[in-house]
Amino acid sequence: MIDVRGLRRRYGPQGKGGFEAVRGLDFSVRRGELFALLGTNGAGKTSTVELLEGLDKPSDGTVQVLGLDPYRQRRRVRPRIGMMLQEGGFPSELTVQETARMWGGCTTGAMPIGQALEFVGLNHRVDVRVKQLSGGERRRLDLALAVVGRPEVLFLDEPTTGMDAEARHTTQELVRQLQAQGTTVLLTTHYLEEAEQLADRLAIMREGQIVATGTPAEVTAAQPSRIRFTLPEGMEKWQLPASLGAHGQGREVEISTTDLQRDLTELMVWARQWGAELDGLDARTASLEEAFLNIARHQPDQGLMGVAA
Repeated sequence: MIDVRGLRRRYGPQGKGGFEAVRGLDFSVRRGELFALLGTNGAGKTSTVELLEGLDKPSDGTVQVLGLDPYRQRRRVRPRIGMMLQEGGFPSELTVQETARMWGGCTTGAMPIGQALEFVGLNHRVDVRVKQLSGGERRRLDLALAVVGRPEVLFLDEPTTGMDAEARHTTQELVRQLQAQGTTVLLTTHYLEEAEQLADRLAIMREGQIVATGTPAEVTAAQPSRIRFTLPEGMEKWQLPASLGAHGQGREVEISTTDLQRDLTELMVWARQWGAELDGLDARTASLEEAFLNIARHQPDQGLMGVAA
């Protein structure tokens, strides 16, 4: 549904006077898949998504959406995709219903406006002006208008920003429903838990390049697990098995491990032999957030995963 090869986007002239925001991306998104594009601010996500949406042409490389060039063949692509931008920019004085009617009138094959608003839970707010909506309600209106054309491919750029926890959960459920109906989704988000829950696959960008990709489980599995606990009074870290590589301050201990079961077993055997009670014992694999921070900020040349087409 989406295929990107050697994609580059440069702003300004060649040389020191310009800036290359996207530097040679290769990835693809399968039919019915939810693919999350992650990265810190300035990583190149928005520049990439704009090229996929056909809002600009690449400086180099190719983009295909639904087998077509979204920039050069925009008239054929646009009716088949939906876009939820970071800011909808709808006229603040119009009501929800007026805004939806205006948008639906410009959309090929639009579903009934009431159906779209009911889908996002705004059918009871149809007579409210856009400026009177909460931030979360505005984002739900953005989503309603992004799906009103029954898109085959849906681009969601930070869809839950400004929402409270309940609204975010509701929106995530709506996205799952869309995917279950066969919609292919490309998502950008700063909520790593959201990406971990929703994404079939994801890619992490840094400085215009993809530095890790795979399923959420594959990306997190490439990062070390950790064990934390507090030593009993009178015991020191040097008494722990040297193979565990324990570190920390005072009696607080942290162990980083690439084999959680082995090292946790060794620790438990040691604790039983010494009769030690390990207060606050916590052992867990890396979360996507931990993996993201480690990859996107602290690993310039290591731990990178190959791009999965």
